[in-house]
Amino acid sequence: MKRFIFLVSALLLLAYMPCQSQNDVSRILFFGDSITAGNGVNKDEAFPALIQEKVDSLGWDFNVQNGGLSGETSAGGLRRIDWMLQQPVDVFVLELGGNDGLRGIEVKATKENLQKIIERVQSKYPDARIILAGMQVPPNLGQQYTRDFKQMYADLAEKYNLPFIPFILEGAALDPDLMQNDDIHPNAKGHEIVAENVWEVLKPVLQNMRS
Repeated sequence: MKRFIFLVSALLLLAYMPCQSQNDVSRILFFGDSITAGNGVNKDEAFPALIQEKVDSLGWDFNVQNGGLSGETSAGGLRRIDWMLQQPVDVFVLELGGNDGLRGIEVKATKENLQKIIERVQSKYPDARIILAGMQVPPNLGQQYTRDFKQMYADLAEKYNLPFIPFILEGAALDPDLMQNDDIHPNAKGHEIVAENVWEVLKPVLQNMRS
């Protein structure tokens, strides 16, 4: 079943890949789980599509590629990262770990997986800019786990000197007007908030690349 889901996601991703040559445009890859994939909203309402709109409104030559996969864990992301890196990547936005937290996976294991993903991107594309998006989990697994999980992202951002989005759902989480009924996934309005959180960190990176 997991293999089937992976193959379907791969085919969908190919369908959204741009037709331009690699020299025409720089690629921004959002690599994440259901938050990135836009679970429960239309593809054009998910925050990566909203980022593309922001980029296009400025006339910048960047193409956003949505590499989100619903249900993805950090271990699953590590398994598919090499396939995703077959296409050149100029900006890599890593949004993974939320499902690990919901499952109570050991923070150390999640951190190691995210480290390996970062290092594989750096090894394959040394000039690529990597942005790390943080996630937080509810305290039902204990205050210590909640604190360690949140700190994990800050530690990774510091270790690899990465631009950092501390909490990608900041301003949307816990707001019933911005979240779907599951209280996990943002609705269309929530994705607008997420896009602003991402854009605040991503825009300066893109500006720097253009200068």
